[in-house]
Amino acid sequence: MLSSLRTATLFGLEACQVHVEVFVSRGLPRFTMVGLPDASVRESRDRVRAAIRNAGFEFPPNRVTVNLAPADLRKAGSSLDLPIALGILAASGIVRRRHIPELVILGELALDGGIHPTRGALPIAAAARQSGLAGILLPKANAIEAAVVEGLSVFPVDSLVEAVDAINHPERAVLQVPPPPAAHTPAATADFEDVRGQALARRALEIAAAGGHNLLMVGSPGAGKTMMARRVAGILPPLTFDEALEVTAIHSVAGLLPPSSGLVTARPFRAPHHTISDAALVGGGSIPRPGEISLAHRGVLFLDETPEFGRRVLEVLRQPLEEGCARIARAARTVVFPARFMLVAAMNPCPCGFLGDPVRVCRCKPSQVADYSGRISGPLRDRIDLVVQVAPVPPATLSEAAPGEPTASVRARVCQARARQAARLGRQANGAGDASLNARLEGRLLTLHARPDAAGLRLLEDAATRFGLSARGHDRVLRVSRTIADLASADAVTRSHVAEALQFRIS
Repeated sequence: MLSSLRTATLFGLEACQVHVEVFVSRGLPRFTMVGLPDASVRESRDRVRAAIRNAGFEFPPNRVTVNLAPADLRKAGSSLDLPIALGILAASGIVRRRHIPELVILGELALDGGIHPTRGALPIAAAARQSGLAGILLPKANAIEAAVVEGLSVFPVDSLVEAVDAINHPERAVLQVPPPPAAHTPAATADFEDVRGQALARRALEIAAAGGHNLLMVGSPGAGKTMMARRVAGILPPLTFDEALEVTAIHSVAGLLPPSSGLVTARPFRAPHHTISDAALVGGGSIPRPGEISLAHRGVLFLDETPEFGRRVLEVLRQPLEEGCARIARAARTVVFPARFMLVAAMNPCPCGFLGDPVRVCRCKPSQVADYSGRISGPLRDRIDLVVQVAPVPPATLSEAAPGEPTASVRARVCQARARQAARLGRQANGAGDASLNARLEGRLLTLHARPDAAGLRLLEDAATRFGLSARGHDRVLRVSRTIADLASADAVTRSHVAEALQFRIS
């Protein structure tokens, strides 16, 4: 007896359809699986056998062959457990329908016949909808995530028994119609009002957030670099629906979504440790998984103590910073992970950290300072739009009772500046994503919208000659100038805007 079901496997963020064909034939009992299964799929034989028996069904005492088609695509993950089990039961006659072409089925089986949640439900549901399928049968814990995709019937099940009943009696199946998906929001972001002093650094962070620019903070230990960086995500505008879908899909594939959660609505903030590998930062593996830069998509990637990161780790950031994506090449195919993030980096001015400190004495040799600063290469520094010196805060300022400006006030200005950018490029502010951000202006659009007045142009040309700005650096000054003008609600870029942008470029 032959049965055929449809499921999916993940290759990066792409959900590839897989046909599970099960053939039960006469012969000595044997459970064979073909079609390039990896170790996690091969191990499903024992899970499937135990789950079928413990759910009260009879495992066929014959030869069972499972073919996972297409045969040239590596299959990975435990989400194929449920379709394999249902295929065996269909070939045995327990499931009355031997061919179920309209449903995508996925889920990991427990030994007692229960069904555990699996990763990647959202991109799999989206792929099913694009293929014109009618519905998806999956673990109940993944139902709200899959229900985000409109036009797709979602059938949640908690056990193998429920899955069999849903297929045998579709009229009795419980169609998942959840309330609006619950937002998966992390703990409340710390407020900017906790920051005392640091007016220049706060201004740089506001400019960076308004235009989506990359930022480097340089200052002594304890000056507040990390404290301010951890508050940047709070001043960014809320995610649009399309952006939330992208972020949720990435976190779903990475297995970071809590069970029964819906859309991720908070901007991501990722702060990897400096011991991270380049593969963990960018993504990789035999079957590629998203790295930290993709998990920071539409949010903030914070690199604390940046010179302590490996040289290779830092250099792999160059291409994603320019293109907004990470390309992982493998023999089978090339995977493209989205990675449009705002980079916030922090470093000490020297190995001991006290260079330029008004109280503490730096004992580093000039060669040590040069070597330490040189760990961030010139090409990488050239891709950073703003550099700000963070001076230690005087004790008198720390003792002030009055709080600083709150996050809500800064966010309002940032949202207003981004709305101006979106309107200028003819896009709706609520659906433009970051395509309308000043940090992405290039070519004709950069010349059209960010060209300063005559006085500003002369200042920029003089600074480019005096300080040796590269062509990339020249363009980045123009982008930052345009953002500063947007924060000031100015239509034209003037000399004062260029001067402030240059202040953050050559510091």
